[in-house]
Amino acid sequence: MQEPKIRYIEPVIKEKREYDPFVESTMQFERAAAYLDLEPWIYQKLKYPERELIVHLPITLDDGHVESFTGFRVQHSTIKGPAKGGVRYSPDASLSECKALATWMTWKCAVVDLPFGGGKGAIICDPLKMSEDELKKLTKQYTFAIKDIIGPFKDVPAPDMFTNSQTMAWIADAYSQSVGYLEPAVVTGKPVYLWGSLGRGGATGTGLFYVLRETSKLLNFPLDGKKVTILGFGNVGSSIAKLSHKAGCKIVAVTDMFGGIYNEDGINPFELEKQVVQTGSIVQFPNTEPIDNEALISLPCDILIPCAVEGQIHKGNAVNVKAKIVLEGANGPTTVDADEILNDKDILVVPDILANAGGVTVSYLEWVQNLQRFFFTEEDVLEKTEKKMTKAFWDVAAEMKNHKIPMREAAYILAVGRVSQSLRSLGRSL
Repeated sequence: MQEPKIRYIEPVIKEKREYDPFVESTMQFERAAAYLDLEPWIYQKLKYPERELIVHLPITLDDGHVESFTGFRVQHSTIKGPAKGGVRYSPDASLSECKALATWMTWKCAVVDLPFGGGKGAIICDPLKMSEDELKKLTKQYTFAIKDIIGPFKDVPAPDMFTNSQTMAWIADAYSQSVGYLEPAVVTGKPVYLWGSLGRGGATGTGLFYVLRETSKLLNFPLDGKKVTILGFGNVGSSIAKLSHKAGCKIVAVTDMFGGIYNEDGINPFELEKQVVQTGSIVQFPNTEPIDNEALISLPCDILIPCAVEGQIHKGNAVNVKAKIVLEGANGPTTVDADEILNDKDILVVPDILANAGGVTVSYLEWVQNLQRFFFTEEDVLEKTEKKMTKAFWDVAAEMKNHKIPMREAAYILAVGRVSQSLRSLGRSL
């Protein structure tokens, strides 16, 4: 099958950008589709999202004036189950970003073999400049606007950038008001006292560490003493920093949205986390030098872990990467062009749809607990997550070995193949 050409139309985002996340996600899908020689009707079904909803949300701000915010909810696929994906609040949010993240979530759930498809939501706003009451109003307005397309068996949102367990509690409350009874299974990532799951807080970072551990076995590359650099020190970045530090790695550089720090002799992430709690940032941590993202990406190290936003490693800086392993804690941190450069440099890229699937795995366990009204211990959650992540890693590693292809392509072939087989069996032809 000749590799199909991208036919991308974006009617809402008019300005042209050098990096477009949905174009990137589509190109990754195209490669797997060509390799699998998908039937045209399956190819077309999986190339585009099933649904894209744009909503406008007027709220009264604390100073008394009314402002309207734009929100999105995208459902890429519900073939294998309800759409699953976070809701982010960001001034840079866009429909294209939501489409890409929803698509990546479809493949991520398929890699870990969960009964979910992919979804994503966002609101264009600056949450750092909004009060808690304003955020609550905005969240509930957003929930009322999308309530007809979400639900325990339709679409299950979760926290993402600048949203948290409190945000999910607001969504659960607004949705429950609309249906007339408490329904905790409509979202995951809730507070534990509102039927959230134990083990959810550091789930993505914990899953990331399980994958790192298995990668070290695959490469015969013991973690003890390895130099690690981390882009982003939020929930995921701080979790993987602490876990890799405990495993004997040396964290030599970290960045966040305010700046970065470097110390060749190592940074204690537990002490760094204490500073973040006190000051809100990692900058000016004692005995460190300032560093920015580009300098961090170029540092000599063993493991580079991007845990920030999409497109951080691109054709302009991939040639400078000196790590042996790039472990993708963020979604879409490496562009297609950068992938080719890293492959040529014989750097193993452990792809996002495998590496950071620990979060959605624990979300799945929370959803199951909510549906059953029966709850697991934290030990149960961690054990089940470890089994899921470990199996997914070696499933992908087997595809990589059998086809002699990069790990990202192996993960996509596995994921797209699983969703395609489900669609083929259901017989949903166009």
